[in-house]
Parts: sequence; C-alpha cells; structure tokens
Amino acid sequence: MESSPPRPIALLRSALLADGRLVDVALDGDTVARVAPAGTLPVPSDGVLDLDGRLLLTAPAEPHAHLDKARSADRIRPPLGDLGSAIAAWAAHATTMTVDEIADRAREQALAMLAAGTTAIRSHVDVLSNGGTASVADSVRGAQALVQVRAELADLMDIELVALAGPLAPDEHVEAVLDLGVDLVGGAPHLADDPTADVDRLLAIAHRRSLGVDLHTDESLDGPITLDHYARSVRDRPRDRQYSAGHCVRLGTLDPERLAEIVAEVAAADVGVITLPITNLYLQGWQHPVSTPRGLTAIRALVDAGVRVAAGADNVRDPFNPVGRGDALETASLLVTAGHLTPDEAYAMVSEHARSVMGLPAAGPVVGARADLLAVAATSVTDAVANAPADRIVLSRGRLVARTEVHRTVAAPLSVPTPRPVAAPLSVAAPLSVATPDHARAPAVPEPATVPVP
Repeated sequence: MESSPPRPIALLRSALLADGRLVDVALDGDTVARVAPAGTLPVPSDGVLDLDGRLLLTAPAEPHAHLDKARSADRIRPPLGDLGSAIAAWAAHATTMTVDEIADRAREQALAMLAAGTTAIRSHVDVLSNGGTASVADSVRGAQALVQVRAELADLMDIELVALAGPLAPDEHVEAVLDLGVDLVGGAPHLADDPTADVDRLLAIAHRRSLGVDLHTDESLDGPITLDHYARSVRDRPRDRQYSAGHCVRLGTLDPERLAEIVAEVAAADVGVITLPITNLYLQGWQHPVSTPRGLTAIRALVDAGVRVAAGADNVRDPFNPVGRGDALETASLLVTAGHLTPDEAYAMVSEHARSVMGLPAAGPVVGARADLLAVAATSVTDAVANAPADRIVLSRGRLVARTEVHRTVAAPLSVPTPRPVAAPLSVAAPLSVATPDHARAPAVPEPATVPVP
C-alpha cells in the first residue's frame, strides 16, 4: 500500500449526487463552500480532482469498533461460538498482549477502514483487569496502544475511544484508563450479577469525569433488560455530551407492549442506539438451531419513534467475529438484508446518523457541511450498497487521504452463438466490450441486430 501526505482539494469536478444531479463541489478548507451544476464553477490552478461521474456521498463513520481486538483471530484461533465462548477466548489471550502488538493491529485496521471510506471511528478499548486481578499498569495496555494510534492518525481521521469496563473491572482501573485521555465511559452491565447497579456505577464514573457514555447494552436474546433504566438515568443529564447504547439485541425479542415502553424511554432521553448486524448475526442464536433469531435490535420500531439509530461493523476477524471487512457498505448491505431497511436508510445509518450519534459535525456534499466525502464507482446509493465497488476516493476534512483504483479485464467470448429459429423476430444484443476500468461507464451498446426467421 503506497502512502503520501494528505492533499488539499479545492474543487471536485463532475460528481454524481444521490439525487441524480451531476455537479461540481467547491471546498474551502475542511468545509463544502459551493455545489453547482457540473462545469459552472471556476477552476482553480491547483487542488482539482475530477471524479468522472463517480457517486459522491457523505463519508462513513464507524460508531462501534474494537480496534484493540481487530485482526487477532489468527493469533488466538478461537473456537466458533456464541458470546460466552468469544469472551473466554479473548480473556485468555488478552493477558499475553503487548502495547506494541495491540497498536500494530489497531493501526492496520484503522487505515484499512480509512481506505474503504471511513473517516471517523469510535472504538471501545478493554480495561484489561483480568477479572480484577491485574495491576493498574496491566489494565491500561489496550488504552495506551489506542491512544498512541489515535495520535499517529490524527491528521487523517477522527478517532474516539471508549473505556470498556467489564463488571469486575475496579473503578481504579477504569479511572486509570480515562486518565490516559480516553473520551467516553463504557461497559457491559447486562453481564453483571446486578446489571442495574453496574449501570449506576458506570454513570457515576462518567458524571465525576464529565464524560459521555456508550454502553454495550442487553446483548442477548433473553435475560436482563437495562436499556430503560439507562435511558431514565440520563434523561436529565447535561446534553453537551453523548449517550448511546450498542447492540440492544434484547429489544428484538420483546412483545409489542414492552418494546413500545422501552423505545419511548429511549426517545425521551435522546439515547442513540447503535445496531451491529454482522457481529450480532454471528454471535446470537447458537442455542436455536431451528428458526434461528436474527440477533438484531428492533430497528424499525426505534426509527419510527424518532430515535437516532446508527450502525457499525463492530468486531473484525477476532473471537467475536471471524470475518468482516470493516467496510460500511458491508454493514449497510446487511441492514437491508436482515433489517429490512431501504438502501438509502441503511447508508444513512453508517454515515449521517453515525456522525450524529458520535457527536460529530454534519458532513457530506452540502454547503456548510464538513468535507468528509466518499466517491465510489456507482450510479446510485443502491448500486453502491449492492456492489460495494472497490474503486473509491476518500476525503477527510477537505483533503484527499485515500484512493483505490481497480482495473478489470475479462476475456471476450470466442464466438457469438447462432440463434435458433423461432416463431417471431428475435433481437440479439452485441456483446459488451471488455478490459474496462471498474470506474468507467459501461460502453454504449449498439442497437440490437434483428435476426429474421428463415
């Protein structure tokens, strides 16, 4: 993979917008300054990038990653299984990790996500307490690594960090992680012996530190529900910080009346919900070999109630998910398939809505928005989500930070089959030309030749 410094861009030429318009987009530093019909804006002497009709979108944001765990599966070789087995495999490996090894994997994954178009990542990082038996120094190894990577990549992308405190992580360890500059308080209260008490503990830490909160919430198909208590507890808290809940799988299993009650609490508290289709589809339902549940939150009910719903890729090639590309278009495609969303709704959840839940400024090809942009070789949002074309151009804060170009060559058929006689005229289209770059438009197809019936 080649690398070069970020290149400031002043004008994007010939960009296709999601509404079908072909436009030029002028940038002023990190902000979109003008959007006008293609060919109508002044062309500066430098900083011009011709998109050649590529689809220009708001760059994705990843609201729930685990960079400290990413790409560890080959080292751990975990057994395939549910959440419990994944936690056990990770806990056994975590005691062996060094700061440098965590940082190397995290950096590699973050840059891969940037190349795919993601310009902002919120990553949870484990408080490595080993059930409360580790020293303070050992408990902060993951956070040290991710704080280092955040600093290294600060000129390229936004990275937020969340202290993921297990139920047995002492407050002292959580505080030590936060002292390193971690941005939010997190945890998994549904795994605690007293889930409600653990919610209160984590919220108390966040209150003392004047920080936002992003909890792993009710990540199971049955068992305790903490989301309503969490929502009620933060309803009157300061709104200069974010409150969000990831997974919320339990919502997808509730009866309509109970679901409506909890969704109303979430909406009233303006708690953002982050659905994580790939990991939850993998982890949930192992105990149900027949009519296996989907393992997703109640996306439609939340959206209809006005809740801010974002979506993320979560784990990538670790004990919690052996596959995954960390690609927002993969996440969006799964939302369409398993969540019954439209492609436009799905892409919004990995871009505009994700930025909202993360507390980031609005971005996209809109005047006044942050120039965090993704250009892909696609003709529409549906085309982009369906095909996830590898040909991508990525801008972060108005600067070109990644470009992937694909050239495809396909062998031509040796001959065109002779049409069989039929009872009516048959139109046979000439074969398309080949050896076409992936980003190019399909070549014009000649008028079909009419083959007369003998």
